[in-house]
Amino acid sequence: MFLKKGKVIIITGFLLMATILMAGCVTEDTAAPPATVNIGYVTWDCAIASTHVMQEVFEQAGYDVTLTAVDAGPLYAALARGDVDFTTTAWLPHTHEHYWEEYGDQLDYVNENIPGTARIGLVVPAYVTIDSIEEMNDVADQFGGRIVGIEPGAGIMTRTEQAIDEYDLNYELVASSSAGMAAELRSAINSEEWVVVTGWSPHWKFGRFDLKYLDDPKGVYGDAEDIVTVARQGLREDDPKAYGILERFEWTSEDIHSVMTDIEGGMPEEEAAKKWVDANPETVAAWIGEN
Repeated sequence: MFLKKGKVIIITGFLLMATILMAGCVTEDTAAPPATVNIGYVTWDCAIASTHVMQEVFEQAGYDVTLTAVDAGPLYAALARGDVDFTTTAWLPHTHEHYWEEYGDQLDYVNENIPGTARIGLVVPAYVTIDSIEEMNDVADQFGGRIVGIEPGAGIMTRTEQAIDEYDLNYELVASSSAGMAAELRSAINSEEWVVVTGWSPHWKFGRFDLKYLDDPKGVYGDAEDIVTVARQGLREDDPKAYGILERFEWTSEDIHSVMTDIEGGMPEEEAAKKWVDANPETVAAWIGEN
């Protein structure tokens, strides 16, 4: 009897240990994976800076972050389809007006993260002797009859096509890229030549060079506007924590300018973003909701 009882006790002990070990394995295998977020952006200097800062912020908040770089039109379409979760550099109400008209009812306007200070227009070096778009035809030869643009389909390109029509300009709008436009601007300034580019601020070029906007008396480029965080519909319900970060995300033109300037100066994008995040822990903590 005692032997049999001992066997039962030993067997029961083994079963109990096996159950505990199996429970531990199950717990490990079924642990929830890290939350994920996909940030969409266009490779403009301001968008690169803002997106990489938000990547750092979301990683601090415990997320796995994917960055998706596309042109402006495909970005808005991807947001409308729910393929990306949000973008931090929608320029509204003017620059991206036509995208908002097409997709706005399928998107979530979250917050102005840089309110009321953004601007677009035609930009020239300060040594250029005209001050208005209305004067451009008088000096078309000095500009080589060219306006140096960025990516085709960008909002500022659409506005510039309208400006060419409105002002009856004898100019060709040359599509390039944000980097290509900046390179042509730098080259012309180094040679003290005349150049006119599609420009916007905040942008590092205004800290690097002495520039000016040409007056736009017909208002083609609109007034100062907001840089806006736009999310896919449903993000608020799917991930309230992520949505809360976006609602609290607000900084200044000076903040984004400092990140852009570091990147333009040769600092890797991730390093420039981390530098700003490390220098502003209280702001980042507030965005995450830790204070």
